[in-house]
Amino acid sequence: MTADFDQPIPRENTHSVKFDVRRAVFGREDVIPVWVADMDFAAPEAVTQALKARAEHPVYGYTLFPDSLYQAMIDWFANRHGWHIERDWILMAPGVVPSLHAACMAYAGPGEGVIIQPPVYPPFFSSVRDSGREVIENPLWLDESSGQYRMDLEHLEQCAARADARVLMLCSPHNPVGRVWSEEELEAVLDIARRHQLVILSDEIHCDLTFPDKPAHTVLAKLARPEDAVITAVAPSKTFNMPGLGLSALVISDPGQCQAMKAVFDSMHLPQCNPFSVTGFEAGYRHGAQWLDQLMAYLQANRDYVCGQVAERLPGIKVSRPEGTYLMWLDCRELGLDDAGLKRFFVQQAGVGMNPGISFGEPGSGFMRLNIGCPRAVLAQVLERIETALNQR
Repeated sequence: MTADFDQPIPRENTHSVKFDVRRAVFGREDVIPVWVADMDFAAPEAVTQALKARAEHPVYGYTLFPDSLYQAMIDWFANRHGWHIERDWILMAPGVVPSLHAACMAYAGPGEGVIIQPPVYPPFFSSVRDSGREVIENPLWLDESSGQYRMDLEHLEQCAARADARVLMLCSPHNPVGRVWSEEELEAVLDIARRHQLVILSDEIHCDLTFPDKPAHTVLAKLARPEDAVITAVAPSKTFNMPGLGLSALVISDPGQCQAMKAVFDSMHLPQCNPFSVTGFEAGYRHGAQWLDQLMAYLQANRDYVCGQVAERLPGIKVSRPEGTYLMWLDCRELGLDDAGLKRFFVQQAGVGMNPGISFGEPGSGFMRLNIGCPRAVLAQVLERIETALNQR
């Protein structure tokens, strides 16, 4: 079956965070919402049909994780990423964001340090601070000539050498800058963590969303040695556009490290699943490959369309082609606005709702994050509105 990603699907009045809280977030209801990282596309038909079939059974009780769910995940990562996971390595989790928080509690003591690499997804900051740990920032650096971000490995070494450093939280592929880290970069990270005995929590929720014309994603754990402490967080939620179902998984090969994470989840009595999250998780990994291939071709065309239009029509804004994710990082620094002014410009003058870059940390100042996981006609409207607002400045 061929998916129709151009087909608009109304999402208003469905209790959608992306659409139904626009007045609360942006102060007006008529902005085009291209912010929250979910897509405006229907999930794979196989997922929808599996959920309908489960809904036909009228009892929605406490639910186990069936063996078939684990096997679907194991098969997916073997076939898609060449990563061979053992069943005993998998710990089901109630989402990647709770897993970030749990990792801070499991592998760092109160007041100890957790390294993050801003500009980065805001829960990387809040999970550390809210758990009573200390944020250690290792900012990415922007190569102005290429528009590509890189890790500052020399500074990472200094951060890792701190006596209080315990954990490195890696975002791979990176949200919001769209980097798919190379094997060489990942090997360097492992080498630093190994020397300083850091636990790495590798958030790989976007691992399936890499563009066909860019380097393939490398799972960090594939490169790790037996002595390395690597915790991999994955989920089908971004891949198949079903984040509302909530279920994710952690892959932890060391039994002691796995038990430490499980103990945190158990202490909070977190419900890890419901009948529909289990059904959607398995159906996506078992039947979603063809749909995903079609999605990535469409998103690549969206990405290239935005890049071309920004270069031609939006003076003062620059963007580079991301290697992965459906998020684009707009460099708006040449507009000469502070972060509050930048948000006002896009909301009040352009009528476009994006994520302010400053919410991803100080290195995000002057940037905006654009979600291209929508029909191309919506992106055309977004760009037209921004062009009009720029012409009226």
